Formats: sequence, structure tokens, C-alpha cells
Amino acid sequence: MPEYQLELKQIVEYPRCRIYRQFIRTLMDDRSIRVSGCSGLFYFTVLCSYANFRTSYKRLGGINYTIYPGEWICKLDELSRWFRTKFQHQALAILDDLQQSNRITYTLLGRGKVIKFKISGWRRHNKVLDYNAPCQKDTGFFFMPISVANEIISANRCSEMDILLDLWMNTIYNDEQVQGSDVGPVVYMRNGTGSPLIGYSELGERWGLSKATVGRILKKLSAGNYLSLLTFPGRHGSVICLNGYLSTMFQISDVMIDKEEVAMTLNISISLDENDLQDSPCVSNGVFCVSDSHIDRITKKVAEILSAQGIPCFNCSQSIYKLSPLSPACKELNLERGKAGTAESGFPTMFMLHIGCCGQEKAYAFEIVLTRADNKSLGGPHNEK
Repeated sequence: MPEYQLELKQIVEYPRCRIYRQFIRTLMDDRSIRVSGCSGLFYFTVLCSYANFRTSYKRLGGINYTIYPGEWICKLDELSRWFRTKFQHQALAILDDLQQSNRITYTLLGRGKVIKFKISGWRRHNKVLDYNAPCQKDTGFFFMPISVANEIISANRCSEMDILLDLWMNTIYNDEQVQGSDVGPVVYMRNGTGSPLIGYSELGERWGLSKATVGRILKKLSAGNYLSLLTFPGRHGSVICLNGYLSTMFQISDVMIDKEEVAMTLNISISLDENDLQDSPCVSNGVFCVSDSHIDRITKKVAEILSAQGIPCFNCSQSIYKLSPLSPACKELNLERGKAGTAESGFPTMFMLHIGCCGQEKAYAFEIVLTRADNKSLGGPHNEK
């Protein structure tokens, strides 16, 4: 019997995003995330999460209604609760805005107390089933076109809920076109760079907010465990990783995102805590001076990263590391598990890290490049081979 390997991806070129109804219900119940000052993305997504995939029937106020694919029917006070509006006329104003932008059409029924709405273009992006049956509203998923979401986002100033949905719809996982997406789900705004690094100024322009407001909202969402914010020094920008993305989208275990691992993938410097280099033994007394303790920490960090990627030797106490400088001016440095050696001559910027087991042949070989980002911080390892 043939064996198959399933590879899960969320790629840039796919024009739609799969959104689970249960995720939207969770957002609707979270009153800590504000919806005021909304571009309409949250409201439109809520309506889509209730739309039918097949024909069903519902009885309201003693009248039976037929609801076709892409439609749903509800009471006006129920709609107001979904939208978190204080008055029902505010909910109707939101429907008017969505109808004027050709996102939906709606009709008032039951003497103005019942709303029947239809999502425009529903059949183009979501499969329609031919048979008649009740449609579950708290399970399953629907597809949201990325182009539609971008158009709604650009129409007006975004609320906190709009921002979270925008990040969710622009998250990429395991796509070779986006750096760092193999480490975990990262937000990539499809700007053609292939890098998930983005600045607050760019996000502020996208969402119609100031740079300071963007920073405040992202920190709030991070504190609420909706995302992890990886900020890098200088003008590199930040990488935004969504928490719970893999478990929601693919029903698999979420992964811990390591900042140093992302930095290594993006070739960004890794900052180390300063241990007073003058008091620590140094590999070189020249301009490029790195303490033995820093070499040990860098090697251990590389081991942690590669172990997280599934290389079993880094979890074995019998493994022996050999760090060989790629410079004739340096002696070979042997590092056993958890122990750092010393060097007597100059410290090169490039190393070859070999991993062996009990004196046997080398099992793995990696190239490590160390650079000085400034006078105090060390650069990070990269270029795995």
C-alpha cells in the first residue's frame, strides 16, 4: 500500500483565507478588543460566518423563511449584539455602509424587526451545496478573498478587531517564498519582498493609524496572547507571529517561536547580554574580540535551534561538537556537550560546526558566521548547510 506524506502550507499565491466560525465566535465574545472606529472588516466577516452553504428554512415570528446559499436571517436585536452596537439603528447604519460598497444586500422583514442579508459574490469563493439541510453556525469554515479584505481595510480607519483579522488573513506558513515561514506562521503583507519584517510606520499607513497607536494595539494583542511580537534592533522592523494559528487552521500542535531562530533565518544580528568583555577571557585581543562565554552561548543557541528543527543528535548526551575556525590563524576548538574550550590565537568570523557521536564519523556539518553588529553586540549564526 503506498504511503503518503501530508505537507501543510498557507501560501502567498492562494487568493483566499480559510476562516473558522469558532474563531470568529471567540473574537465576538472577547469584549476586551475594541470594534469602534471600524473599517467594516469585522462586521463583514461576522456576516460571512453566518452565511449558508446550502438552502435551509427558519421560522421567525410565526413565519417560515427560505434561506438560500450565501444568505442568513436574524432578528435586528440579535444583529446589534453581534456588532456590539448600543442602538439598533447603529447596526442598520453598518449594513447600509456594507450595502453601498456592494459587499452585501439586505432586506427588512417582519415589520422592521427581522433582517435578511446576502453576501455578494458568495458563490465565487465558497462552494454551494445542492441539497437542503440546516447549516451549522458554530462549526466549519468559510473562505474570505484576500482582495476583498484589503479593499475593506483601505476604506477607513481600522479598529483593534479589524487589525487582528487583517493580521490573521495575511499570515503565511511554510511557504518558501517568505523567509521565516518555515519556523512558524508569520504575518506577511504580500509586498513582494519575501521578508516578514515590517515597521510600525508601514502598518500605520495601512490601517490609517499613527505609529504610536499601532505599537500600543500590537502590545495589547500580544498581552492578550493573540500574537507574538518579535522586535529587532535598528531599522530592521518587527516580525509578527500569530499564536494558536496552527491549531486553529490545521488542527495540529502550535510551535514555540524562537526570536533567535527567526533572526538566523532573516540574517539579523542576535543580541547577547553583555558580560563585561574586559573581565572575560577573549579569543582575541584585537579589534574583533569575543569572549569564550559568548562563544559557548552562541554554540548552545545554535544547538537549541537545530534541536527544535528535529535533529536528534542535539538531544543526545553522547554527542560531541567540534567547532573548526575557517581561518589558518586559529587552532581547532573542541566543544563537548555543554563545555566550552579556549583558543590561543585570533578569532575568525566563520566556523564549521561538526557533530559526531562517540568518536564516529561526523553526522552533521553546519557553517556559522559571526559578525560584530556594533562595538558591543555579536552577530548571529546563519547559513545552515
